[in-house]
Amino acid sequence: MNAKEMRDMPDDELEKQIATTRKEVFGLRFASATGELENTAGISAARRNLARALTVKRERELGM
Repeated sequence: MNAKEMRDMPDDELEKQIATTRKEVFGLRFASATGELENTAGISAARRNLARALTVKRERELGM
């Protein structure tokens, strides 16, 4: 999901997206630590999506 799509989301949906992405990052890190993860690129992609969502949230807090 790109930043433009996230900016078009309502606040509550963005919060759900952040929570979901945090759980996804945790699950991927756990799977990587236990050796179950085959696609390690998914971790960095999930982290980028989380950072994107948190950036949009912060922009809204600052009133940008």
